[in-house]
Amino acid sequence: MMAASPGDSLRPGVGLIYDERMCRHTTPDGEAHPECPERIRAIWKKLESEGIPRRCVVLNAKKVEDKYLASVHTQNHIELIKNISSKKFDSRRQRIASMLDSIYLNVGSSEAAYLAAGSVIEASEKVAKGDLNSVIAIVRPPGHHAESNEAMGFCLFNNVAVAANYLLNEKPELGIKKILIVDWDVHHGNGTQKMFYKDPRVLFFSVHRFDFGCFYPSGDDGAYCMIGEGPGAGYNINIPWEHGQCSDADYVAVWDHVLIPIAKEYNPDIILVSAGFDAAIDDPLGGCCVTPHGYSLLLQKLMQFAQGKIVMVLEGGYNLKSMANSVLACAKVLLQEESVGSIQTATFKSTWRVIEAVRHELKGYWPVLDVELPQNLLITNSRPCPAEVTYSSSESDVENDEGAAGTINVSEFVEDDVLLPLSKLKIDEGNHGKVIASDQVQEEESLSASEASHNAELVTSNEIVDGYITWRSLLSKVEVWYASFGSNMWMPRFLCYIEGGKVEGMSAPCCGSLDKSSPKDVIWKIVPHRLLFGRSHTRTWGAGGVAFLDPERSTSDTAYLCMYRITLEQFNDVLLQENSLHQENGIIKQMASPFLDLHILEYVAKNKSLPLKALKDGWYSTVLYLGKEDDLPILTMTCSASDVEHFKSGELPASAPAKDYMNTLVNGLVEGKQLTREEAVAYVNGAATWKL
Repeated sequence: MMAASPGDSLRPGVGLIYDERMCRHTTPDGEAHPECPERIRAIWKKLESEGIPRRCVVLNAKKVEDKYLASVHTQNHIELIKNISSKKFDSRRQRIASMLDSIYLNVGSSEAAYLAAGSVIEASEKVAKGDLNSVIAIVRPPGHHAESNEAMGFCLFNNVAVAANYLLNEKPELGIKKILIVDWDVHHGNGTQKMFYKDPRVLFFSVHRFDFGCFYPSGDDGAYCMIGEGPGAGYNINIPWEHGQCSDADYVAVWDHVLIPIAKEYNPDIILVSAGFDAAIDDPLGGCCVTPHGYSLLLQKLMQFAQGKIVMVLEGGYNLKSMANSVLACAKVLLQEESVGSIQTATFKSTWRVIEAVRHELKGYWPVLDVELPQNLLITNSRPCPAEVTYSSSESDVENDEGAAGTINVSEFVEDDVLLPLSKLKIDEGNHGKVIASDQVQEEESLSASEASHNAELVTSNEIVDGYITWRSLLSKVEVWYASFGSNMWMPRFLCYIEGGKVEGMSAPCCGSLDKSSPKDVIWKIVPHRLLFGRSHTRTWGAGGVAFLDPERSTSDTAYLCMYRITLEQFNDVLLQENSLHQENGIIKQMASPFLDLHILEYVAKNKSLPLKALKDGWYSTVLYLGKEDDLPILTMTCSASDVEHFKSGELPASAPAKDYMNTLVNGLVEGKQLTREEAVAYVNGAATWKL
């Protein structure tokens, strides 16, 4: 309970919070689940075996008061979590949990959630007052995914956000005016980000797997261009990994070239660490390779700020052994004990690419970033990206090492559909961390022998995974013309689908294509089809219709097309993004196989159009073949013929475009030297007011 030596007792020490009552939050019928009570038990047992509690101050867990929860959560959400474990919810509890994203609930959930949030407040106040230098809060359920009005991703209350608001708004006498929140959980801290997106008093930094918007929690929130709004602009920093297998070197590079320079300028009064350990080596959900020594380095680098005032709050982490060892390494750092280890790998080239993109995005807010990184650093200290991840639609293909100590076998959870979206990403630990996703868009199909042999001379050995040619490697060698008739006629808007990002008027960025190469050529064409506007609201542009091309040829109408020469791989990525924006929750899913491969392309060319069943719920689910140019097929994507009939009948709304959306069409036509601005406006207005 006390510090180890008399010298230590003369200064504030390190605190620990752990309470067995938080283990009462379990799955209702004892089903296996990665976010289980054994997580915090394993950590506490490891710390005890090393004598850590004897060298620390062990704090009592406390339940949070509703008024402090209300600073970040809605009253309805508070009441739900407060009462969900009561008897009156016995008959409804499971149904409510099933309606939430990756959540289970039981009779112990309410108490655990209140203890977790209250304990982080207690830890933060002790450190802010100077009673302790730092505290490790071993709490569950985790919190960083929880949003103001919704539990998700194993999280009920947003523990760190509640504590940050408590320090800033409830205890001004403590002098905490600037808080740095560092979220190193492998999943993006979407909930925390949203709670402080406009608040410059909190600098939120999240490093996470993004996989171009495909990794949980999916969508655009974790993109590097999400930098905050209003007074909070520049105070939200995302480091989105493009793939798994990132290791100590990658994280240290981000610390050295993004976080540390900004933290020096920001000069926080306290640091709250959302310490998820699911980026740890052998974690069954994360697929990264951070070692205990790596985590200790990251924490050590943070101790130079805020006079070492750090509160480390447990988030994720699902390999019991790896997680416990990592927490132990961090505890030793806070106790200022020697850390032993070394970095064994180089930094991925993709990491330097992400670092440069983040620095460029933020340099207007943080001048220290307005310096080019030395080229010799980028060249000599880098390694190629890992082989393309492979996906499986069958649980029998998962080869988790069930005998590994402390390893959770994820396949047993997925069979019962307990984990929902968060569990869809699994790591094949028996095969060097290869990602296996069960929630794929289409089932994987083998290439035909003729296709494989026809393209064999184009494929190199590093483009072959497990004996077959990856579809991306093959389709990256096939060129097509993508014909745009809507907002993508303006090249900066189209490049959002290739490079990622957004233009003025868009509410959210695009994730981009895996291949970010620019189009090889751009030309214009006029075709005998009608341009029309349908629908009444989009997530990207807000109220207003968007452009469609009538799949049927017209004898009286013509439409302008801006055609981009891209690869068939890129076309598939554009097709996915166009349709994912209008699917449930805007979640962008990864493709195990393409929507449009060479076989389907041949079919489309013969039949002129094809509604894609895999995209039947999307707005642009029909691929049109519009002939050839330079012996390359011209393709576009639009609504189905039945949707056009529904626009005519009024079963589907047909609205004029929003101003910002219309401007993209006009800009495209004018900058493409097809029409004057007045002519372009008249062209768009004519299509918008056409009597269907």
